[in-house]
Amino acid sequence: MRFQLRKCTECGEYTLKETCKKCDKSTKSVHPAKFSPDDRYLRYRIAEKE
Repeated sequence: MRFQLRKCTECGEYTLKETCKKCDKSTKSVHPAKFSPDDRYLRYRIAEKE
């Protein structure tokens, strides 16, 4: 099993769980997606950031 740090979208608390134990909201991974030079959707993500 691979542990990845997660962050609550509501209160900003860091945890390893899928839900925050402070406010019971869902958490989001804080790690970026892997980079691949063959990524077919790269231009869409770049356009979304701008």
